[in-house]
Amino acid sequence: MLAGEQGNETGITKFILLGLGNHTELWPFLFLVFLVIYLVTITGNILIIVLVAVDQHLHTPMYFFLRNLSCLEICYTSTILPKMLSNLLTGDRTITVSGCLCQYYFFGSCVGVETFLLAAMSYDRYLAICRPLFYASAMDRKLCFQLTAGAWLNGMMANSIVVFLIAQFSFCGPNVIDHYFCDLSPLEKLSCSDPNLLKIIVFLLTFIYTLAPFFMTVSSYVCIIASIIRIQSSLGRQKAFSTCSSHLMVVCLFYGTIIIVYMLPDTPTLRQLNKIFSIFYTVLTPLANPLIYTLRNKEIHKALRRVLGKLTHFFGRGCLQTFLVLQ
Repeated sequence: MLAGEQGNETGITKFILLGLGNHTELWPFLFLVFLVIYLVTITGNILIIVLVAVDQHLHTPMYFFLRNLSCLEICYTSTILPKMLSNLLTGDRTITVSGCLCQYYFFGSCVGVETFLLAAMSYDRYLAICRPLFYASAMDRKLCFQLTAGAWLNGMMANSIVVFLIAQFSFCGPNVIDHYFCDLSPLEKLSCSDPNLLKIIVFLLTFIYTLAPFFMTVSSYVCIIASIIRIQSSLGRQKAFSTCSSHLMVVCLFYGTIIIVYMLPDTPTLRQLNKIFSIFYTVLTPLANPLIYTLRNKEIHKALRRVLGKLTHFFGRGCLQTFLVLQ
């Protein structure tokens, strides 16, 4: 049962998120930093979504997946940063048990969806580079939709099982979470219930819903790199690598930080280091994705120039017509 919400006198109804530390003099500075990161993340990902939607040249499988990734990153960062910003601004670091479970559900679901989306994008790049003659027929609109729908459904379904099991736990104290968001490990430690069933289920789901897409992503890039190496001309190698370099950087950033966070021993000495690395995949990865794709992707540059050109022409003509009417 949800402790405290079933009338249990020894149960707790709220957790306290310790955040990034007790140095209150740094909170205004941290608030401004994370507010800027949040606004840039939202703006950058919305820009990608709009560009892919309005520019016909970007109506390809690669940018279809990228648009979904940008939607995911908006959900991802909006799950964690607004609560963090509120805590830094008001100093109130409490969160209800149900609110904590909701935050973990959306956070965990976003992580699961992203593993599948990155695997789908790597498979798309594998077909484009290693099987170019079959790419157009294999990666059609139907397959793109199926891969994307599967990513969203699998990610949300897997975490629903975990959150359902946690919701059966009793929380009877202490109620302090030494983190800046609700993650599985802190919730498990604060529970008074037997966590063995949860650990078994999490292990199985991790193997099916995380390791499987991870190995698919890695194997795709092994084949891609092997194919690029076999290309004779340096110009051809450079062109082939440029089509997947942005996605490869995102994959390395996402999986690299997650592996470090969840493989580090949970000791008091490493706990602060764990928080720092957690910031990379919960806060900086959603920020890095639009920056990487917009700064390194020539097609995005061209689409942005075309859209800006149309807007300039439209508003310029409107201003001219207004001027003539006034005359």
